[in-house]
Amino acid sequence: MKPESLKAIKDAYIIERDCIDEMIAYIDDAQFAKAVDLLSGAPRIGTCGCGHSGIICQHMAHLMCCIERPARFISPAEAVHGATGFLQSGDVMIFASRGGKTKELLPIVDICKAKGVSIITVTENMESPLAQAADVVLKQHVNKETDKWNAQGTTSTTALCMIFHALQAAVIEETGYQAEQFALIHPGGAVGERLNNKPL
Repeated sequence: MKPESLKAIKDAYIIERDCIDEMIAYIDDAQFAKAVDLLSGAPRIGTCGCGHSGIICQHMAHLMCCIERPARFISPAEAVHGATGFLQSGDVMIFASRGGKTKELLPIVDICKAKGVSIITVTENMESPLAQAADVVLKQHVNKETDKWNAQGTTSTTALCMIFHALQAAVIEETGYQAEQFALIHPGGAVGERLNNKPL
């Protein structure tokens, strides 16, 4: 391996560590409180994003299901072809877009508003169309991506993941969700064995 490659590996750790350290300063207590209230009480939760953001939105939908908040990732392509039928009045849709201008998401915002679906947007651009249309906006701070061109969705996905992980941790507290409940729906793997007191 070239020395430059080894340096890139170590720099990647430092860049993403620094990003998470810096993110704490951007936590808006009031906005997070609104988001947690919405997620704790919504009958259904949708998540939506494109590219790397969409992949992390799939993770968020699974995180919500793991604490028995019914959720699904709604593909932007499928959303405008009937998939938004999953969402009903009183539900919540989470949009993730670093720039807040992802054109594939904007028509879905209109559908959500017409249906009475609350919108949570995670974005770096607080003045963007997706931010302006949202009921709750959570700031996605990104110092720089880990590649030398500052172009790949690396640190930005870590930052988005961190916000989603924080939301799940808060919803667990807010709803009083218990490990015993998770044990019932997660009997598989090492986690299931530990929670259900099965020998490894």
